[in-house]
Amino acid sequence: MSGFSGGAPAGAGDRAADGAAVVVVGSGIAGLTAALHAVASGCRVTLVTKDALEQANTRFAQGGIAGVMFDDDSAAAHLRDTLVAGAGLSDPEAARVLVDEGPARIRELIAWGVAFDREPAGGFVKGLEAAHSYPRVLHAGGDATGSAIERALVARVRAAAVRIVEPAFLRDLVVEAGRIVGVDLLVGDGSAPVRERIAADAVILATGGAGQLYAHTTNPPVATGDGIAAALRAGAAVVDLEFVQFHPTVLPGSAAEAPFLVSEAVRGEGAVLRDEQGRRFMLEVHPDAELAPRDVVARTIAEVMAAQDGRPVLLDATGLRPTRKQTTAFLAARFPTIDAAVRERGDDWAREPTAVTPAAHYLMGGVTTDLSGRTSVPDLYAVGEVARTGVHGANRLASNSLLEGAVFGARAGDAVAADVRSGAWPDPAGFARGAAAPPPPAESGAVGVPFSRAALQELMWRDAGLVRDAPGLAHAASVIAGWRGRALATPVTEADHEDANLLQVAAALVAAALARPESVGAHTRRDAPAGRMQEIRTGTADLGPETSPSGSVLRQSSHGPARDDAAAPPAAELVPAAPEPLVAAPEPLVAAPEPAGRDAPAGGMQEIPAGTADFGPETAPPESVLLQSSRDPDAATPDRVRGDRAEVTAC
Repeated sequence: MSGFSGGAPAGAGDRAADGAAVVVVGSGIAGLTAALHAVASGCRVTLVTKDALEQANTRFAQGGIAGVMFDDDSAAAHLRDTLVAGAGLSDPEAARVLVDEGPARIRELIAWGVAFDREPAGGFVKGLEAAHSYPRVLHAGGDATGSAIERALVARVRAAAVRIVEPAFLRDLVVEAGRIVGVDLLVGDGSAPVRERIAADAVILATGGAGQLYAHTTNPPVATGDGIAAALRAGAAVVDLEFVQFHPTVLPGSAAEAPFLVSEAVRGEGAVLRDEQGRRFMLEVHPDAELAPRDVVARTIAEVMAAQDGRPVLLDATGLRPTRKQTTAFLAARFPTIDAAVRERGDDWAREPTAVTPAAHYLMGGVTTDLSGRTSVPDLYAVGEVARTGVHGANRLASNSLLEGAVFGARAGDAVAADVRSGAWPDPAGFARGAAAPPPPAESGAVGVPFSRAALQELMWRDAGLVRDAPGLAHAASVIAGWRGRALATPVTEADHEDANLLQVAAALVAAALARPESVGAHTRRDAPAGRMQEIRTGTADLGPETSPSGSVLRQSSHGPARDDAAAPPAAELVPAAPEPLVAAPEPLVAAPEPAGRDAPAGGMQEIPAGTADFGPETAPPESVLLQSSRDPDAATPDRVRGDRAEVTAC
């Protein structure tokens, strides 16, 4: 990995003498926020980005940023919504950090020049998106929130004391004596980029996700899993790669046009989904219909499409206003970017429904971090979609991704200077690791289909997409292993390196999906075993005295050991309470897995009703649901948590 000789910083004291040298890799909201906070902490920051500084995933975010910015909302409610959407696998401590610190980060964005949409009276426009109990989502420019945030942050970074290297591809992390000491880059455009090494006291990965693993994705072409792959090669803990969120409503791509995301906010305004016969099918699936959690909506759309020979379903926005003229004006004003994209395809969505399909959208898993972005490899941090903070669990709550990037980007930027000065680092054993993919064979036998990126994307869409099973995943693992053993042994160009990274991340994702035989959140197995659940109350623990849980709460954190500035919880913290009987629910049941330790005893799971229930602050929910946060195979006791609103993903 260290390709070049030279230049690693010396001891902690020497490293801190002139301010820590920090390299931030990536230029979305997480990377830019981390860079600005690191500069404010006295660091010397170099920001490297694969494309132009403005070309990050953040730029394409339409839906908005969620946060508690209204007096009649609460952090407790946002926390509940986040944990329930996460299907029991979110880390409660990380989620609490998100919702508690989110408002300050949103106000910081405003101070840095982001103009969120406001009502004529001056208050923020409220947006409702799926699985939120309150319309807490802020937008800018209607459906151009990400673009507005990216512009403001880029302007701020360009005006700050930040060295910018663009375009620069992350070839690898440089590791010496078990610590990160720099980055190995390919710098420049074209087929002959220049290889360059930058020494650093610390590196902050903010490289985004891996949407280009799939044939259908909302992600830009740069989302090839480069940061995750580099972290894997450096020995970093990576977990939860099986959890890929597929956005339900995307305008289909073609040879001439890329797929185009249609924000959840359109459904939040009242648009509905119909099959080609005009039937509104989500009413039969979930109490929240079109505003059910994304994995429910996406899988249902896929099932409906399969029943109509693969043809897309229809997003019907024709009834959002009393007349067609009013609807036309509303759509153009509220969703100008989407409206233009729909009309460029020749559709008048104020007059008739427009075709939509699911597409890979967001990776919940990634490089395991603590609450300040530290990874299992000393001096390596990860923030944004490349990281697995524990916030999202098995399924991300809508519009929490921009907030996570801002909150944890700031935390990493604030922590790095002190970390470099102290030289201390959490114990690597405290970071959760996912199933390891087998190494590529030294020599591979015949592979039926020659490797190409398109072939990999079709394989992943078919065998590791919205619905998986053991035979399909085993087939994908075999094909990927063969490709890794034969193709790209010595990548040269940036595209070669991207393909190698995609293959490495694909192998890890498939291994993680094989290791989790049950369905939970965004990971759905058609061959999931029945009868293995754990009991837990809906909602979240410790929401304040008015919403304290009535049952036992077991919290499990996969963050690193406790530190002065980011205390992590003990491995398991049990508050005992008298057991209570389960009440059988009439709704379909949802199975959730043991997150690690696949040899969980049979019968260790209990019933979970799908749907939504509203519980008063002093009323116990009438039915029990699963909300598991343990990642320790030895911590078999489930969480029992209570909340005012239970919205459970029906897998």
